[in-house]
Amino acid sequence: MPQRKIFNDPVHGFISIPQGLVFDLVEHPWFQRLRRIKQLGLTPLVYPGALHTRFHHTLGAMHLMEEAIDVLRLKGHAISHEEALGAIMAILLHDIGHGPFSHALEHSIVSGMPHELISDIFMDRLNTKFNNQLELALAIFRDNYPKRFLHQLVSSQLDVDRLDYLKRDSYFTGVSEGSIGTERIIKMFEVSNDQLVAEAKATYSIENFLVARRLMYWQVYLHKTVLAAENMLVSILKRARWISTRGGDLFTTPSLGRFLKNDYNQQMFLDDPSLLASFASLDDFDIMTSIKVWVDSSDKTLSQLCSDLINRRLWRIKMQDTPIDDLTLNEYLSKVKDRCQVGYEDAPFFIASGVVENRAYDPNFSTINVILRNGESVDVTKASGRLALQYLAEPTRKFYLCYPKALDHHINTPTF
Repeated sequence: MPQRKIFNDPVHGFISIPQGLVFDLVEHPWFQRLRRIKQLGLTPLVYPGALHTRFHHTLGAMHLMEEAIDVLRLKGHAISHEEALGAIMAILLHDIGHGPFSHALEHSIVSGMPHELISDIFMDRLNTKFNNQLELALAIFRDNYPKRFLHQLVSSQLDVDRLDYLKRDSYFTGVSEGSIGTERIIKMFEVSNDQLVAEAKATYSIENFLVARRLMYWQVYLHKTVLAAENMLVSILKRARWISTRGGDLFTTPSLGRFLKNDYNQQMFLDDPSLLASFASLDDFDIMTSIKVWVDSSDKTLSQLCSDLINRRLWRIKMQDTPIDDLTLNEYLSKVKDRCQVGYEDAPFFIASGVVENRAYDPNFSTINVILRNGESVDVTKASGRLALQYLAEPTRKFYLCYPKALDHHINTPTF
């Protein structure tokens, strides 16, 4: 048996990493970079314990993938050593394309390129570096492999990615509503017609999983204070880009400076290997180091935004069921100019609006099927027979408006 490296994970207990290609990938600088990217971005401003990283999560997901493969093998499904290795590497690298602060800055550093696409490019380059040993992992990751259930373990509505991050994020935030029966769900995994399904006995555990996911989105991922902080961070990067593209003198780390001054698309990443290398050197430290320096920037708008974020003077946020109309936006922009004493072109950097959506179960993306005793495979909402579960498939949208607290009527003195 090959030797394995073992470490103690607070969520799953002891996790082992096999020596060889998988361990070499974990040791690679591109993967080690995930140690420097927090899993939940700015959520520690609300839940101080949420300091875990993408590195923690990916290794936890890898561990759950190994457990899922063992379960399916014991139930008589043929999964070769090479296929198991490919699935393990696919889940190990599924988040390698995340930028600083995870989802918060996903389209601020590189516009129009989600992290999944950047992960795909990273995996292609790693495949070249490791003499095409990641071909099977790439096929599984891209859903090009005949055994589709392997891809569904990586990416679906009931994949090991979600099973890990829900339990992990619940643990580190202390939000007990997100706790799920990960072990039981995995033990109930089955394969039917080359599709990943669950035994009928897992129906209530899956119900709990979906309810927990919905609650975690409102209480953690879409928490209104987290949204306000993330919009401040986005506004800071917008202002920094505004200054950089106009030739302003602005401190940045070399990699961050490159992305602030230029817009890059997918083809540019494919044509210029140095772009991926620059992105691979970006992490949370680049952003926070720059923001700390920008507190003393000669640009008053950038200085104020950075000072407020660093010192947790976060924006106020209003959430409602209807879109924010232009009249309201213009009213708040006018208040910003008057109360915060900023110019016309600076005011938009202190206002943010948008929409968030919470959908615990999306059958249009993929379905969660359970297999009945008669061998029939049905959607979990039908197997449950509970009307409440069907409502989880309905999206809930909230529209928000963020603005400085100085705009509230009970505050008589401007912030700036």
